[in-house]
Amino acid sequence: MLKPGDKVPDLRGQTADGAVRLRDLKGKFVAVYFYPKDSTPGCTRQAQDFRDLQKIFAKKGAIVIGVSRDSLKSHENFREKQGLAFALVADTDETWCRAFDVIHEKVLYGKRYLGIVRSTFLIGPDGRLRREWRGVKVPGHAAAVLEALDAESA
Repeated sequence: MLKPGDKVPDLRGQTADGAVRLRDLKGKFVAVYFYPKDSTPGCTRQAQDFRDLQKIFAKKGAIVIGVSRDSLKSHENFREKQGLAFALVADTDETWCRAFDVIHEKVLYGKRYLGIVRSTFLIGPDGRLRREWRGVKVPGHAAAVLEALDAESA
């Protein structure tokens, strides 16, 4: 499991706009947030919160990337409907999820299943993990990531 200070692996993934590769983002802060499913209430709110702060992240030289196991088509529809300007990685083979250790057993209505635990990771310009948030509660979270970015870049 990655922990702050660790070098983040050079992951690549497919987005509706093509491919994204972490190595190509070196020199910038990158906020990678993992969420369970497109177009569900909590995930929609989380994406909207990052969307609403997108210009501030960009002004600070940071890139936001959302990751879930949904398909490219699902991501494309979600991005369009919510007006998202940042990339959503379709991690259908769970490469990103495993690298960041965000797939765990969850329980819904008494039924156990493996799902994505809502988590966010702030990667520094040097490619090392700076901060992590696991088991995220959506309200106020995107703003907390922005505050951490301010502290890290000061």
